Amino acid sequence: MSNGKDATATENSSQMTLKECLDECMEALDLFLNNHFNESLEMLKPRVGQSMYHALIYATVLEMQAMMTFQHDDISNAGNTMKSAQEVCQRFRRKSPSLGNKSAGDLLTEEQLHAEVCFAECQLQRAALTFLQDENMVSFIKGGIKVRNSYLIYKELHSFIKSHNSVRGPSHRHLEGGISFGIGAFNLTLSLFPPRILKLLEFAGFSGDKESGLSLLTDGATGMNLRSMLCALLLLCYYTFLTFILGTGEGEVDDAEKLLEPFRLTYPRGAIFLFFAGRIEEIKGNIDEAVALFEDGCKAQQAWKQFHHMCYWELMWCFTYKRSWKLAYFYADLLSQESRWSKAMYVYMKAAYLSMLPPEEARPFGEDEVELFRRVPTFKQKIAGKSPPTEKFAIRKARRYKGPRPVRLPVPVLEMMYMWNGFSMICKRPELTEGMMQTLVAAECTLLDSPENEYTVDDRCLILLLKGLCLKNQGQSQAAEHCFDRVYASEKKIKFDHYLVPNSLLELSLLYVDQGRRDEAIKLLHKAKQNYKEYSMESRTQFRIHAALAKLKADPGEDEDTHL
Repeated sequence: MSNGKDATATENSSQMTLKECLDECMEALDLFLNNHFNESLEMLKPRVGQSMYHALIYATVLEMQAMMTFQHDDISNAGNTMKSAQEVCQRFRRKSPSLGNKSAGDLLTEEQLHAEVCFAECQLQRAALTFLQDENMVSFIKGGIKVRNSYLIYKELHSFIKSHNSVRGPSHRHLEGGISFGIGAFNLTLSLFPPRILKLLEFAGFSGDKESGLSLLTDGATGMNLRSMLCALLLLCYYTFLTFILGTGEGEVDDAEKLLEPFRLTYPRGAIFLFFAGRIEEIKGNIDEAVALFEDGCKAQQAWKQFHHMCYWELMWCFTYKRSWKLAYFYADLLSQESRWSKAMYVYMKAAYLSMLPPEEARPFGEDEVELFRRVPTFKQKIAGKSPPTEKFAIRKARRYKGPRPVRLPVPVLEMMYMWNGFSMICKRPELTEGMMQTLVAAECTLLDSPENEYTVDDRCLILLLKGLCLKNQGQSQAAEHCFDRVYASEKKIKFDHYLVPNSLLELSLLYVDQGRRDEAIKLLHKAKQNYKEYSMESRTQFRIHAALAKLKADPGEDEDTHL
């Protein structure tokens, strides 16, 4: 009998400890959101070896830092810290059969349930770091084993806490928040992946339910639990970034604003929330308001300079949309000096902005675009043995300046803007689209007046693709369609920029979607998806094709699985 009492006493004390840990971690996150980044880490650090939550949140903060810096050292440090956190969680897990086993389930203490959630979350975040290092397929597969195991734990926990076996301890809301975050993150992110990648990850037959993911994450973000902030940040990243970079470019701005509002009230100077508020204004086409918020985000804190770099990157694009080439150049220059994410990319952008200025105009700092373009390949880096796809693209484009007689790139800034889906950012502002159109028409005239060379067809097709996007923004669908068709018709003559054809098909299909021509759109998307391989930025285009097919509820895997 006394043994039973002792067991209960031990359990109560461990629940107390669990509650204390959770309270302290909530406090640390509060500091983090108030820009006290270092104080937040200092509060967590002493207990990272004993408490699974301190270990997890400490590693999570480092991972967020790595996501801001993209620096290899930070990424590998965050990965190692997350690995150690996983080992701490492992110590608290029950050494027993799975949760689904009824007798095992009955014996799980509240602390052991929390250990399962924390362990799964460490695995999920380690997989996210693998993805962060490289956008291509290999890293998805490398992260896949971690992801799969994590997914199975979450799935079991989800059904377990819905069953009568579930222990509803005093910290149950944090447990539920952790499960909402995990299942929500899986459903949402896997819904972004093309089926062939899911198949390689052994997620065959599981495509992720976007709506269910969004709903679980929204529940998690609005509840008062340790994962609220993580759920909110993942949703904000999804609404304001992923839908543009890996999707068809309709950010759910209203949802993002609604989600952000309570955080803006609680943390009015919180740099992270100022940044997302800026991004929302940018998507709405309110470029001046966006600029003010990004500048505010930089002023709000000085502890994490890397955070400023995210704001500089957005400021660079804001001034690009306004065609303020010198101001955009200024931010590219700042990034090239301070950020280590991709020096090749920043130097390429500096050169690109200078090349947009009239030849007679003085260059800032006396820099010369030809010289800068020639230096781009010297900054090539390897992250986990691979160069980021955008960097490879910049290096490939800069090759034209290598020889003694360089062949000018016609509109390098607008081309890179397309890669980051910037044309959908200006669609609500007719004057911004009109400005881009003027730049393209001028480039087209220059090209017609210049003697033909090996790049002429590629350059004409690039200008046609970008003009098509401007015409689409201006509601001139027929003229836009004509531009995309002409790129497709030139397929055999294109020598270098093979990415232009699948992307023109993608843009034409999105135009058809707007016109309600669903079947024609699906046909084109399948053609773009299956007939083109090994071109620049391929995985980004494939993600966008998948997003368009998913939006049309067309079976995204129907023609593809047989090839594997």
